[in-house]
Amino acid sequence: MNMDDIKKGTQCIWSGEEASLMQRATQVPVVHSVSFGYKDIDEWQQVALGEKPGHIYGRNTNPTVAVFEEKLRQLEGAQAVTSASTGMGIISSTLFAFLSPGDRVVSVKDTYGGTNVIFQEFMPRFKIDAALCDTTDHEAIEREIKNGCKLLYLESPTNPTVKIIDIARLAKAGHDAGAIVVVDNTFATPINQNPIELGADLVLHSATKFLGGHADALGGVICGKKELIQQIYHFREINGATLHPMAAYLLLRGMKTLELRIERQNKSAMKIARFLESHPGIEQVFYPGLESNQGHSIARTQMKGFGSMLSFMLKDNTFDAVRRFVPRLKFAHAAANLGAVETIVGPPATTSHVECTKEERAAMGIPESLVRYSTGIENVEDLIADLDQALKSVKG
Repeated sequence: MNMDDIKKGTQCIWSGEEASLMQRATQVPVVHSVSFGYKDIDEWQQVALGEKPGHIYGRNTNPTVAVFEEKLRQLEGAQAVTSASTGMGIISSTLFAFLSPGDRVVSVKDTYGGTNVIFQEFMPRFKIDAALCDTTDHEAIEREIKNGCKLLYLESPTNPTVKIIDIARLAKAGHDAGAIVVVDNTFATPINQNPIELGADLVLHSATKFLGGHADALGGVICGKKELIQQIYHFREINGATLHPMAAYLLLRGMKTLELRIERQNKSAMKIARFLESHPGIEQVFYPGLESNQGHSIARTQMKGFGSMLSFMLKDNTFDAVRRFVPRLKFAHAAANLGAVETIVGPPATTSHVECTKEERAAMGIPESLVRYSTGIENVEDLIADLDQALKSVKG
């Protein structure tokens, strides 16, 4: 049976694993060896040159890491895949693998904060121009692409305002200009969205988030066209942001329940978004599943589910209200993470955009009173009751 043709829930469990099982084990082993030995020099050289499958040195590849990568490759329907030690490790490796002085990248204003720092702080030092457009202004993005674009970098849904970008439309515009099209699919996951099917050349994930799902392992992964992945792999292997085999094992373990977790989180987030939208203590809710959301119609066409991430503004539109509200939640970690089995909450000022100033967040359309909410797999009635009591206590 061709593993690329089976359903995603089965891929989450079986893809990439059988060839790496040892001594009748049913679980992929953690291979901690730094190097891999060869008695035959010719075979060693063939593996080193990539002419034959195998492993040489842990900074380059590792058997446990390879299984994790293959599972993601199949889930996204890609030709090839590589990984890095963190989400930002794979993002930075991707950007600097392709961009050189004089090149131009086009993206949107409210990408993840770390990505935005690369665009605004690091790229100018390397004489790379970054044009950052209003996220939902597709015409403006298309104009900037026509003005010159080596790489088009998209994120949908965005972090933390959960805005939706028409990936198919902009991927076509990018390709018409000869650009490489990269999509950060972290919020959606391969269960809810597959950007390669929409025209993207490369799809990346902070595996730390939903893929692992248990907030106990860092990682980043990217998949797409083989010739592009080879360039990213070469940059990453030389710069050394290698995914650790123990982290890969933990990510693999988490991915086995990915479909189950995402399906439950999708349903819970939808119920929570509707509850908050009608709550008198809430000013505005940002969630693509809501019919009132600006990106709802696009999300319906390119997503299979709307995800677990939402954000909202309190009626008392101040950061002080956020200070009072967040600690009152009983079933949510106040922490700088997302995508775990536990609900996680926090403002962008301490999570996604902590690297940015208040003014920079405002320029990206991120209000200081915004609360980012990563819905876990708890009972949704308990989560709604928890939000309600916290909102009432803040109002009082």
